[in-house]
Amino acid sequence: MSKAEWENNEEIKIFREYLRIPTVHPNIDYTDCVAFLKRQAASLDLLVDVEYPVNKDNPVVIMKWLGKQPKLPGIVLNSHTDVVPVFPEKWSHDPFSADMDDEGRIYARGTQDMKCVGAQYLAAIRALKAKGYQPKRTIYVTFVPDEEVGGYCGMREFIKGDYFKSLNIGLSLDEGSSSLDDGYYVYYAERTAWHIRFKFSGTAGHGSILLPNTAGEKLHFVVNKMMTFRETQVQKLKNDKSLFFGDVTTVNLTRLSGGVQSNVVPSMLEVVFDLRIAIDVDLVAFEQQIRDWCEQAGGGIEIIFEQKDEYVPPTKVDASNPYWLAFEKALNELNLKFRAHVCPGGTDSRFLRSVGIPALGFSPMNNTPILLHDHDEYIRANTYLHGIEVYTKLIAAVADV
Repeated sequence: MSKAEWENNEEIKIFREYLRIPTVHPNIDYTDCVAFLKRQAASLDLLVDVEYPVNKDNPVVIMKWLGKQPKLPGIVLNSHTDVVPVFPEKWSHDPFSADMDDEGRIYARGTQDMKCVGAQYLAAIRALKAKGYQPKRTIYVTFVPDEEVGGYCGMREFIKGDYFKSLNIGLSLDEGSSSLDDGYYVYYAERTAWHIRFKFSGTAGHGSILLPNTAGEKLHFVVNKMMTFRETQVQKLKNDKSLFFGDVTTVNLTRLSGGVQSNVVPSMLEVVFDLRIAIDVDLVAFEQQIRDWCEQAGGGIEIIFEQKDEYVPPTKVDASNPYWLAFEKALNELNLKFRAHVCPGGTDSRFLRSVGIPALGFSPMNNTPILLHDHDEYIRANTYLHGIEVYTKLIAAVADV
């Protein structure tokens, strides 16, 4: 297709309109976004509700496509409406213009993460309705806020309410990520996220003296232990080419603070680590190891968990899960290469899995640079349109289980 043909494509037009709504952190005003989604629901003859699980600033939009057997557990097609901040000076296009270049690349924040998927759901439903199709199971298309800052004002609280519980959900589909080759990623689990702040107390005094038991010595010991463990994970990934990023534990030092001036040995230093713990790690034993390191460092170290997620069982991707079998069969019938992986990052799927609902993460973007949260985020128009075809097949497949 040519640029003119892409620009005149109705689904591309709708997608670009969505991208131009700046639902960007911080202090998001979702008013225009909700209005846009209500218009889309009306155009598809879908029922629509707006719920506020936490406050009026964070709306959840739910579209309903009634199934032929509505008593069966339903299907959630989830996406988040919020996007991460931008640095316009780092972009070659206005990040909320949805500009398209001659090669069909659409530039905007949210093209990959993840307004593309939300718009593809709607386009796929439009295609299915045009064929006269009605799903066996009721389909709920949910558009949630706050995912990019943890989902605490979005999906996390939404699933706790009576409204969500009344939906009787059997499967959720949500975001995945792009891949650099011709295959696709399907995410069936997520690692456990811990953000740990260490507060090191020690002897204070003059910078000219070799004081004992200083905060700096303790920090050095613990940081060295953490970084040595990190290196084992780097080597594990390097030595086993079958492993994916999500199969190992990541350890990253993200913040350092402390001290008053250059010639004073401080009584307190702080360091923060971001850990994403592999699903095969014993969390109790791992925490104890960290606490043991702190004791070996000399004690006087306070451990504060700024975030301490619990282990969430993976979604089964085998014959015991009929939704997976239908999902897998649909991708095979489309002759698509795909691999099931543990998601390296965090998505709203973890909240669904935590209450026993199977959840799969899938963004139909292959041969595409991974630009989530990056400058000049884009998706190619032909990739976007092909994704609609893929979701048209997938939605019908899982809804008819």
